[in-house]
Amino acid sequence: MTDDGTIFGIRDQNRMVLAADADFIKRLPADLAPSVSQLVAAQTITLEDSFALFDQLYAEHNDAERTRIQLAPVNLHWASDKALLMTRDCAAKFQVPIHMHLLETRYQKEYARRRSGGTAVSHLRDLGMLGPNMTLGHAVWVTEPDIKLIADTGTLICHNPSSNLRLRSGVTPLNSFQQHGVRVALGLDDASINDDRSMLQEMRVALRLHRIPGMDENVPTAAEVLQMSTEYGAQSTPYGSGIGTLEVGKAADMVIMNWRHIAYPYLDSDVPVVDALVHLARTSGIETVLIAGEPVLQDGKFTRLNKEDVLEELAASLRLPLRPEEQRRREIADRVFPHVKQFYAEEGYLNEGTGAGFYHMNCRH
Repeated sequence: MTDDGTIFGIRDQNRMVLAADADFIKRLPADLAPSVSQLVAAQTITLEDSFALFDQLYAEHNDAERTRIQLAPVNLHWASDKALLMTRDCAAKFQVPIHMHLLETRYQKEYARRRSGGTAVSHLRDLGMLGPNMTLGHAVWVTEPDIKLIADTGTLICHNPSSNLRLRSGVTPLNSFQQHGVRVALGLDDASINDDRSMLQEMRVALRLHRIPGMDENVPTAAEVLQMSTEYGAQSTPYGSGIGTLEVGKAADMVIMNWRHIAYPYLDSDVPVVDALVHLARTSGIETVLIAGEPVLQDGKFTRLNKEDVLEELAASLRLPLRPEEQRRREIADRVFPHVKQFYAEEGYLNEGTGAGFYHMNCRH
């Protein structure tokens, strides 16, 4: 949240929009504006309290074997320059990485132009926030100069293809990132976006989404997608130096799959193992999962909990009626959504030219 204004957001499984600050709230009907103001105020936390919470969590948990605390300003439109500079300085002081969503939608691209006169990426550059300790989530609406900036500074990208497709956000120019040598991790974004939280499913989406027409174009290989979900995924987290690849001295994090489940009833012997894995593997074929050498899934069964008990507990909680505050938030979201659309239409957010795309997938004539 900014220290000098607020942004109101609505997100569900089919859409994501972001509406603005006090100016937006003033435009709402008199019977709706107070409810929206109260909802925004209830979600506000001061910068001082935010960083005090980080200090507390870092002191209490960061030295645990499997816990790391990092910084994650949600997005440019939810963070003032003061908040971003404090984040930069805090990250340097504690030597922790930063993960920040950026340019997920066209609205965010236009917002950055209006706020800084340039792009969101160049604005972060000017604030000294780009570099190997920064991961930018989504990065759908980057420009060619943005990609060069990201590459030159060693900044990482986290690609969330299922999320971008479901929310109609656009398609990250993965091919161009790879051509510039940018390290791109693969993410799920949210449990409600990739319905079964399957990284195997996400790998297939990433592999197939960027296969632009032609025979000679540079498109992702199965090996590159596997690297995105393992090695580069690890490098985008505080665990980067200790996980992500199978090497002496690193954590023994392994997933063991049933090869017959992948290859039966027929797989040509010339098909590389990695190609078969990315194209054909399903979560139902996973037999064992090791984390730091400890089996947390063994012979298809969880070792630390009873899956059926957990699912039933979850199902029981979801069968309960919505709490009054939950019902109120849902009603406010439904009522405010038409006004959000009207706000962006009146402000001309999508009337600005966005330039030629990185991909050319079809034609009208």
